[in-house]
Amino acid sequence: MLVLDVDGVLTNGTILVDSRGKESKSFSIIDGHGIKMWKRAGLKIALLSGRACATTKHQARELAADFCLNGRRDKLKGLKELIKMSKTPAGQIAYVGDDLPDLPVIQCVGFSAAVANAVDEIKRAADYVTKRKGGEGAVREIIEYILKKTGRWDALVKRYMVDSVQMRRRPAKEIILRKSKK
Repeated sequence: MLVLDVDGVLTNGTILVDSRGKESKSFSIIDGHGIKMWKRAGLKIALLSGRACATTKHQARELAADFCLNGRRDKLKGLKELIKMSKTPAGQIAYVGDDLPDLPVIQCVGFSAAVANAVDEIKRAADYVTKRKGGEGAVREIIEYILKKTGRWDALVKRYMVDSVQMRRRPAKEIILRKSKK
């Protein structure tokens, strides 16, 4: 199971608040598609956020997350809840974090990752540090890394390939000539 912090991992950590106090966040579509691929591989996903936020609940539904623990300031306690609910041992959980509240979880799971803009303590404790920042494709990078290391990536990518016998690319020259005749 892949467990993700939200603010700073799935987002860049910025929270926009309008004049009525309504919050909004920005999520990467690239991360979202990576999560869809993770789910297609038959794997579980969970969001574990320290902040209680309706936007996080909404995004969890959009991503078809198996679990969403929102407002869990004590992340280790949240991880224990996830382990119990999912019946997944800590050693079979991968976690992605960015800030100090994530440190206890990173120290307890089987595989941990830090986003590129995580605090130094998280980067030092993590098994893997992304090249991409939180909210900018870091989650997708980790998903690809894990799926490639476990031999699942190629089968998932085949779904996007066009059968070369059925579809042949026209030479660029032919396309350019057709356009210029109009």
